[in-house]
Amino acid sequence: MSGMNGMSGISGMSGTRDDGSDRAAGWGWFLAWVLVGACAGIGLAAILTVGVVFVVLAAVAAVFLLRTGPARAVVGGVSGVALPLFYLAYLNRGGPGEVCHAVPGGQSCTDEYMPVPFLVAGALVLVAGCVIHVMTGRRGRAGRVSGS
Repeated sequence: MSGMNGMSGISGMSGTRDDGSDRAAGWGWFLAWVLVGACAGIGLAAILTVGVVFVVLAAVAAVFLLRTGPARAVVGGVSGVALPLFYLAYLNRGGPGEVCHAVPGGQSCTDEYMPVPFLVAGALVLVAGCVIHVMTGRRGRAGRVSGS
């Protein structure tokens, strides 16, 4: 019989698998919010053209995620704002200053900004959102363990 009790103790450790699936699901919700944040960021950057469509799409997705997902994953929206910042850094990769490219029949010149501020801001926002998500996940798991 004591062997059976030992087995039940081992099966009680299967909760670690549940924690792993909870963690994976948490990152899935986080990534969904990353997309919402990216959509909102693009929408705000392009508000004078197609931005309104992106902002409305982000708002609809946010309402859906708020109703179905865990609240702590909302911080993924912060990290999502990094994607448009990375794109702006990429678009300005030839800057700062006037950058010319050959086109059929001549050349096309545009003024570009220094890409480093966009890159640094994007990296800071991305890392901040990920760190906050990890920290809130640890605090949530610690609360479940101590509350049991």
